[in-house]
Amino acid sequence: MGKDTIITIGRQCGSGGREIGIALAKELKIPYYDKELLKRAAKESGLCEEVLEKFDEKPTSSLLYSIVMDPYSLGISTTGIDMPINHKVFLAAFDTIKRIADEGACVMIGRCADYALADYSNAINFFLYSPVEQRTKRFAERMNLTEEKAKDLVIKTDKQRASYYNYYTTKKWGVMSSYDYCLDTSILGIDGTVNLIKYIVEHL
Repeated sequence: MGKDTIITIGRQCGSGGREIGIALAKELKIPYYDKELLKRAAKESGLCEEVLEKFDEKPTSSLLYSIVMDPYSLGISTTGIDMPINHKVFLAAFDTIKRIADEGACVMIGRCADYALADYSNAINFFLYSPVEQRTKRFAERMNLTEEKAKDLVIKTDKQRASYYNYYTTKKWGVMSSYDYCLDTSILGIDGTVNLIKYIVEHL
């Protein structure tokens, strides 16, 4: 593993992405960014942290804006239309992701980090998934919910993440061709997934 290797992790809700990211960063002795990225983006952009959290990985509903803008010119409008707050939030996170990556090796969770770092040859992009039944059980235990409620939230969260990713990038969320590696955490387990990712990044 190079001293500046960036690991991005996309994940289905309940697949263990956060737990795996934290453990991986600890194993590799590098920084970990999830909600921490929002705090930094808020500080650097001047946007309120609560606003960033509200729109964090949430789909956009601005059809007009999607017509006048394209993914390669985000932030540059020649129409005089004021940028909607959800796009300001995305750009704040996008810029922060790049600044963090420029500082050295780290683990980043979600937020289209793989797309933001598309031009970074030192970025390795993973997507974690598992059967919905297993994710539902994990989520229900973690959040102390009934399995019925947990399943509804798991499915809703995945739809939100997919909508957000598909809107702001030129790729498709959860599709293998969008990432370097896709791993089934139900087969590998948490520790097994951590060990495999560690092995991959250390032997590239």
